[in-house]
Amino acid sequence: MITEFDIKPIPKNILNKIKKLDLQEYPKPNGNTRFYKYFTEYKHELCEVVVAVRNYRKKWFCKQVVVHGIHTDKVFLRDIGLAMGFYKVGWYREGISEYRHWVDYDWGWNDAKYFNISAPIINKSFIYKLPKYKYSAVDLYTYTDILNYLRFYEKYPKCELLVKAGLSELATSIQILRLCEKDKNFCKWLYKNKDKANSGYYISSIINAYKQNKDIEEVYKFEKFKKQFVQKDNFKNLKAFLRHNEIDKFLKYLIKQNTDGYSYEDYRNACEYLGLDMTEDKNRYPKNFKKWHDIRIDQYHTKKAEKDAEERKELYQKFANVVNKYLSLERLLIKEDYICIIAKSPQQLIYEGEQLHHCVGQMNYDQKFAREETLIFFIRNRLSPDIPLVTLEYSLKNHKILQCYGEHDTKPSDEILTYVNNKWLPYANRKLRQIAI
Repeated sequence: MITEFDIKPIPKNILNKIKKLDLQEYPKPNGNTRFYKYFTEYKHELCEVVVAVRNYRKKWFCKQVVVHGIHTDKVFLRDIGLAMGFYKVGWYREGISEYRHWVDYDWGWNDAKYFNISAPIINKSFIYKLPKYKYSAVDLYTYTDILNYLRFYEKYPKCELLVKAGLSELATSIQILRLCEKDKNFCKWLYKNKDKANSGYYISSIINAYKQNKDIEEVYKFEKFKKQFVQKDNFKNLKAFLRHNEIDKFLKYLIKQNTDGYSYEDYRNACEYLGLDMTEDKNRYPKNFKKWHDIRIDQYHTKKAEKDAEERKELYQKFANVVNKYLSLERLLIKEDYICIIAKSPQQLIYEGEQLHHCVGQMNYDQKFAREETLIFFIRNRLSPDIPLVTLEYSLKNHKILQCYGEHDTKPSDEILTYVNNKWLPYANRKLRQIAI
């Protein structure tokens, strides 16, 4: 295994190639740092060296910053760091930076997985000079993690055949490589289906498609659908609804019916609201889902509207009963500038809220009123009794004013507050004691 002391300077021919390629790629450099890679051998170990390049004051700078060894557990670093997902290179030793920063340091080491920098490779053909990699087909490998591929090649030589077949994406899959070693038929099937197999599908989808003698895309579609369904929190209730080991059957049903979990959840909720037995297959798995989905949703809305109307009717009656019970708390004296009117219906609450732009027509104030938890009164100018001015919420339990607001929840004038606190409130509390008696 190599150490930082085995790292040698960049060979002159490599340096020239890097400079030539950099000039082609960046004929007008803007001062940003660029990266390139080259392969070399230290202590008979293949190494990948990443170099950083930068222009400064018409000068061109190039230096080694990362060294990976194919059999070395760690990666060697110098003058480079990773911050917020970006690589930062220090240029203090080159005189570009005036002060030393946290990224300016001599050779050290770190976890290799954080420094697999993607960059153009200067001399990929160098690998073929090493006898053990002569037949690795590395020039056909289409990804940048070449050392990782060669580690697999050393252990699973068949990965070379996958690369030659155009299956670079699968060449570093242990599952695929092991199956290739023990099953020749799988190798033939994989080559026959290489176009689909190299299309980014799950490894499990490829293997299951072979074992089940199905199309890869079909298996992948199901596995992706299942993965999304299982992982999403949106379907907690639906997953609880399904029986043990029923998920596969259920998801296949959704795919066949060309629908999704959201539509089925709406359908199930409608069926349960309608009192249908969802243990029966005719309800659980209707043959024409779209047809029965639309029917059940329509039935649900109809029944819910009827129930809502009935509940609304009951609410209005309760509301009216409360109004009659506490009507005496109104104060309508002609000699005063203001009057206090009790809300007569939920509809009046809505109107009051719309006119004054606050929430009295929402937030279930009508239900709280009907349950005698709170009373709502309207403070009006005696000369303009139909024009909303201030809304007041009164607690029957504590005999106190909970809220008193004008338009846009603004504080009423001192004159109105004096009327509410000094005239109406004592009056209302006296009347309330009489009602209690």
